[in-house]
Amino acid sequence: MTNPRPALLYANENGDILDHPYLEMVGSQAGRWKRPAPADLIPLPEGSELFRLPGRYPVGYDRRKRRFQVLTRDPYAPSKTVEAMAAFVSPAHTQIYTAAYKAQPNAPLLPLFAYTAVGWHAGRFFTTAVRVDPDPRQDFSNFDPEKIAQNARRRMRQESDNRLIQHLGKCALTYGCAAARNLFMNRWEAPLPTSPVCNARCLGCISLQEREDLCATQDRITFVPSPAEIAGVAVPHLMHAPRAVVSFGQGCEGEPLLQGPTLEEAVRIMRRETSRGTINCNTNGSLPEVIRRLAQAGCDSIRVSLNSARPEYYHAYYRPKGYSFDDVIRSIQAMKAAGGFVSINYFVLPGFTDDPQEVKALCRLVETTGLDFIQMRNFNADPQWILAAIGYKPSGKPQGIRKLMQLLRERFPHLQFGYFNPCLDPQA
Repeated sequence: MTNPRPALLYANENGDILDHPYLEMVGSQAGRWKRPAPADLIPLPEGSELFRLPGRYPVGYDRRKRRFQVLTRDPYAPSKTVEAMAAFVSPAHTQIYTAAYKAQPNAPLLPLFAYTAVGWHAGRFFTTAVRVDPDPRQDFSNFDPEKIAQNARRRMRQESDNRLIQHLGKCALTYGCAAARNLFMNRWEAPLPTSPVCNARCLGCISLQEREDLCATQDRITFVPSPAEIAGVAVPHLMHAPRAVVSFGQGCEGEPLLQGPTLEEAVRIMRRETSRGTINCNTNGSLPEVIRRLAQAGCDSIRVSLNSARPEYYHAYYRPKGYSFDDVIRSIQAMKAAGGFVSINYFVLPGFTDDPQEVKALCRLVETTGLDFIQMRNFNADPQWILAAIGYKPSGKPQGIRKLMQLLRERFPHLQFGYFNPCLDPQA
């Protein structure tokens, strides 16, 4: 009888990806190995990528023996070793399980990506994820590389004196930044990076790394653009783009709130020119007073990044300089008091995010702040490393990512889930 569950995937010594003849794929919840339920599985979305995990043996489930098995040798070539596989799932999807593996003592640190369980069934790849946002703004099929390059180079020529346009051109052409590419396609959400400095030292920072064995995925902006340069990017987008959003606080910068006066003036210029679209700030929420002033200037929403709703794990990851978790809470409350919209950029790591004590802390956060929206973003970090680095200690059996979302929906009917910053202007 054919196994209805996906088969375990592994890489052989030649780098070929193979499916195991009888072992099933397995997922992980912070090191707890689990057999994914059928409801946890979807075909691997278009635009996803497959990664080999060096120094890590794959873990499968032997249905005949009813036990998990660490695979150390290639079943088709028993003298050869194997490596585990993972999927980097395309945007708008939240992982339910990370890849299951057993790391060897000399296993190198994994780069700053999310590592979702992946298997093979009925002639295609399957992964453990759920689409949390129907918005197609970063769907692979919506990007035409030639048109993006043409538009970016034309605008860079036309606005050669605008340093921010030049920077964003590099983001689109060199790094393939989806937000920058959408800017040059004149649609949806456009980025407004502003800050070369930060007041946190995040372990998984993607623009500046202290560790020699961990590479930042892009260069951080090296200058503070003027309010006029920022408005030169933002105003045409707000005026003409469908579902227009412009956002301070990008992966290629530090903390935008540290440039508070510049941001305030830029927002005032934008709102003098147009009332259309949404002005958003992605932030660590470290400076409540700056948030209050931005809201007064015309900023419509903020998105606050959190790895955890528990202060001890927040501080262990962000390593803040001159602010605390309490300031983050006050920033959310300040934006809500001003009538603004608040999302959290919640780094999802199965087994940790749905830990019973984390779930309780998240519920308290929603109750005390009245936040509107949770962006279920996958945690881009080596799972074993990040959990060890923050000193995580499980409080009980994980509840499951899907059950977590169901619980929050039932308890907080107003709360929305997604992946992207929403456009709040129904006329845009």
